[in-house]
Order: sequence, then C-alpha cells, then structure tokens
Amino acid sequence: MRLLVVEDDASIAEPLCAGLSREGFEVELAATGAAALAAAPADLVLLDLGLPDLDGRAVCRELRNRSGIPIIVVSARGDEIDRVMLLELGADDYVVKPFGFRELVARIRAVLRRAGAAAPDPDKPVEVGPLRIDPRTHQVSLGGRRIALTPKEFDLLAFLAADPGAVQTRDQIMSEVWDENWWGPTKTLDVHVASVRKKLGADWIETVRGVGFLLRDPAEPA
Repeated sequence: MRLLVVEDDASIAEPLCAGLSREGFEVELAATGAAALAAAPADLVLLDLGLPDLDGRAVCRELRNRSGIPIIVVSARGDEIDRVMLLELGADDYVVKPFGFRELVARIRAVLRRAGAAAPDPDKPVEVGPLRIDPRTHQVSLGGRRIALTPKEFDLLAFLAADPGAVQTRDQIMSEVWDENWWGPTKTLDVHVASVRKKLGADWIETVRGVGFLLRDPAEPA
C-alpha cells in the first residue's frame, strides 16, 4: 500500500515516514502542496493543513476533485468548524496534533478498510533468510528450529526485522519496543540484544557504534 505524506516540518515528517515504513507501507513525502498535487497516485493521503505554498483546504479539494483517494487531514487546528469544513471538502478523517502514532496507524487501516483497500497485515510472518518471525503466535524459528524468546526479546527482534539491514537508533528502539515515556536505563536494551544474540547467533544483530543496531542475515553479503 502506498501512502503520500504531505508535511513540511522535517522533524515530524522524517520519523512519521520511517514509522509508517516499518508498518509495511510504501511512503512518499511531499513538503509542499504543489508537490502533493504533482505526486504519483497513492492509496491514501496524509495531508497537513499548514503548508508553505498552498492552503491545505485547497489541496484537499483538488485531490478530491481528481479521485476518490482516501484523505486523512493532520493538523494542529482542532475546532469544530475545521472538522466540518474538511469533511465537506471530502476528507475521510481528521487527526489533531499532537497525535499518537499507533492511533494514526489504526485510523489509516480503518480508512483503507472502508475504502475497500487491503492494508498491510500486521500479523503476517516476517522472513529474513532462514529466520521466521510470526507476530500472531509470537513464535520464532531459525532454519526450522524453534527459538524460545521472552515477550520483550520477541518485540525487539520483530522491530529490527521489520526493516532488515536498516539501522535503528537506540532512541527509536526504546520508544517503540519499550515505551516512549520509558525512563529506565538504556542498558536494558544491551542486555536484551545480548540475550537475542546468544539464542540466534552473534552475527544476526550488528552494532553500529554510536547509533544503534540492525538485523541482517549473516549469510548475505554486507
């Protein structure tokens, strides 16, 4: 599924696009209204209202005139008149900043379901070489051999496996696998990484010094 994210604030756009990619979506970013209108067709648009060149309402209206593509408006403007006006312009949903990422993903999936599209299945098993991770059953196997992981070890491995070969920062991992409000020591991350390495093999999770970690099939060339 392809999402078009229309957002000019890089501090919001970059982590948002990265998070949506980890959820299984193909993401294109447009930083202006003009870029949004010139972008290739997508399955859903996340549209920020405060754009530097065009009014977000005008962009919403033009996108709706062109097609029935689902549109979720993301804005700091939360008063009732904005919501009513945008729905009248053809927006399918409305999210007020600041918003929770998981809530946003749930809204995206709900809008896609209503539109008759198939969002990426979060319960679909992930395979990285001989490593298989099943989110539905929380089972992990390596070359057909069952690997017993604790719930948090499973969450850590599944998070890294969602984008194999990509470096995930320590902050990203702590926020996604533990909690965005986690105040405990980050040493717990190193303990869990060490435990998963012991069970899978030391070469599966690589340390990128000063940044974070990545998951890669050690049989594949670096």
